[in-house]
Amino acid sequence: MPLKKDSCPSLSASVDTARFILLGVLIALYMLAGAVLFSSLERSAEILTHQHWQKRLRDFSHMHNISYQDLKSLLRHYEEARMAGVRAEHGRALWDIPGAFYFVGTVVSTIGFGVTAPSTIAGKVLLVFYGLFGCSAAMLFFNLFLERVDTLLSFILFWCHSRRIRHSRLETLGRRGGHKNEWKPPTYQVTVLLFVVVMVVACGAASLYSAMEGWTYLESLYFCFVAFSTVGFGDFVSVQRKQHEDIRAYQVANCVVMLLGVCCTYSLFNTVSVIIRQGLSCIMRTLARAYSRFLELSCLSDCTCCPHASDVCCCDESKVETVCQRELSDNELGENSSSSKESLPIAVI
Repeated sequence: MPLKKDSCPSLSASVDTARFILLGVLIALYMLAGAVLFSSLERSAEILTHQHWQKRLRDFSHMHNISYQDLKSLLRHYEEARMAGVRAEHGRALWDIPGAFYFVGTVVSTIGFGVTAPSTIAGKVLLVFYGLFGCSAAMLFFNLFLERVDTLLSFILFWCHSRRIRHSRLETLGRRGGHKNEWKPPTYQVTVLLFVVVMVVACGAASLYSAMEGWTYLESLYFCFVAFSTVGFGDFVSVQRKQHEDIRAYQVANCVVMLLGVCCTYSLFNTVSVIIRQGLSCIMRTLARAYSRFLELSCLSDCTCCPHASDVCCCDESKVETVCQRELSDNELGENSSSSKESLPIAVI
């Protein structure tokens, strides 16, 4: 009995779930590989630093005739005080208006360096509700920024595409006019252009931080990535020295650079996620075709031949399964040739 096209609803509905599971497995494997790499690079340095620190504590204890346990107790108290903003060297105030503004900026942008954190119960409760609305508004702002950046990049790429078509003279002006607004830039072109923009912003910001913070240029680039990607480890934090209180222009420039860097990096992450989604769809199509081929081979090896036609196999059941798999791989995973070349859902001028 022939199988209708819509008779595989369960298989069709499970495509997104299969893609989701595949992405989760790949992320887990990616994290495991990263853990192995970073552990091999950093673990020995951690052990060596710990040993040097313990030796330095014991030497200091013997030199100044201080109990080793009392010295460790003093250091624990200092760690608690550090969370409230106390530093060995006096730095800039953390909770004056400029310092508090810098803190809320790291909250709503989801950077969260961790250098400044509320120490009172009221401040912690306020942070929960303040961060809820602030982070939501910031995400909306980033999405609106992404739309406008994509529109600008689309216009630039479309202009380059139009010039290339005019110079090639492969089509007449009348025929080009009918397809002018249908062209969309490929995802990889937008990604490459956004990557160049992010690198320009990061290199410019690294020059600023290297001059103002006393970091090396490589350390400044590292800080830019950590800050712009909203990871925010807190090992490098800008505008924390006391002399920075008197440099208002640097404080304003730091806020502008942070905002621009986070927005551009957020846009880049979105385009890269589109490429990853395309890769997942390609993997799913490959797996579906391989599974369909496996069913066909199983059918040919197990079916019995009709007594009236020795060259024709009577595998109606197998044929139904094969059609189902083919329709799933072509319509649900691959869609068609135009959707396989997925481009960003961006507005084109």
